Amino acid sequence: MSVGVIVVAAGSGTRLGAGTPKAFVGLADWTVLDHALVRVSDAASVGSVVVVVPASHVASAERQAGLVLRERFASPRIDSVVIVAGGSTRQASVAVGLAALPAGVDVVLVHDAARALAPAALFDRVAAQVAASGDAVIPVLPVADTIKRVADGVVTGSPARSELVAAQTPQGFPRAVLERAYAQASRDETDDAALVAAIGVPVRAVDGDELAFKITTAADLERARQLLGPDAEPAARRVGVGVDAHAFAEEGAGPLWLGGVEWATERGLAGHSDGDVVAHAIVDALLGAAGLGDIGSLFGTDDPAAAGAHADWFLPRARDRVLAAGYRVLNVSVEVVGERPRLAPRRAEVEATLSALVGAPVSVGATTSDGLGLTGEGRGIGAIATALLA
Repeated sequence: MSVGVIVVAAGSGTRLGAGTPKAFVGLADWTVLDHALVRVSDAASVGSVVVVVPASHVASAERQAGLVLRERFASPRIDSVVIVAGGSTRQASVAVGLAALPAGVDVVLVHDAARALAPAALFDRVAAQVAASGDAVIPVLPVADTIKRVADGVVTGSPARSELVAAQTPQGFPRAVLERAYAQASRDETDDAALVAAIGVPVRAVDGDELAFKITTAADLERARQLLGPDAEPAARRVGVGVDAHAFAEEGAGPLWLGGVEWATERGLAGHSDGDVVAHAIVDALLGAAGLGDIGSLFGTDDPAAAGAHADWFLPRARDRVLAAGYRVLNVSVEVVGERPRLAPRRAEVEATLSALVGAPVSVGATTSDGLGLTGEGRGIGAIATALLA
């Protein structure tokens, strides 16, 4: 039977607190999603993969999945890799992934990218049981802790541990069964097995794996890093530095663009493009780290496409060149130098915007030059960026 895997990687990762979607957080020189895909590619039963990611990360996921599944860990068994934008809930994201599966897939495995270390053998074990039984199959582990029922802060009972298990992913289903369960779903459930059980299809259990734990908190992420070890994925690292500065434009010029966002009440910066010194410094840092020149050599003032262009034009193009050269962006740090505007009130917005465009965490800070020079005298703004690649 043909087996397809839906890798759900569209969560925001709020509880992890990394400032970027959980699947794109760094883990031993890769991302959480990379590790999940490597293990999917090692599963002997898998022939098709659909990865569901936030809409803001579709482009970067396409490149990551291509690198992992088609290049470094190329598997002759995997003949289809599709990246799609997820929905507002996990259930909505799985529905999108299910619709994107190619024709001919008989068995569907739904897997959370956050269970990044789930071994390939677990995928094969679940798929084999689905094919043999025709039922839904989930991997489970026995519950070690004593579980209590609590109502209004008062313990009301203790269910027997022998009746309890902890469910993991990948969860496996005959495709027709899962499609029917989603078509008849009347409410959101916490996992796909609950939807299938609701239409009367048996859900069987197979042995899970301790490595298939879910990365939810910072402690979980640290546990994964410890398990992978310091030499899990040795990779050459490259550091690049980018510097840019622009004077403020004449009075009456357009609004300020800084860090990829518009500051409608601030005076704009002079330049061939929008003068966004933060975006331009990041471009130079990325290109410099990869040995690809600088912003002027690739996107110079003689390029009409760059006229008035914003960060959402420059940064994806720089990122794509870095990826094409065989590098991945691990993180970027930027320091803005100037008297205005005040960055603090919009720091989170700027960081989220830049992180989405770069496809990696971007942190932004601000300082002044104590009255010295262009920035200190309030005549312009400067930025210094540092990029780390692997």
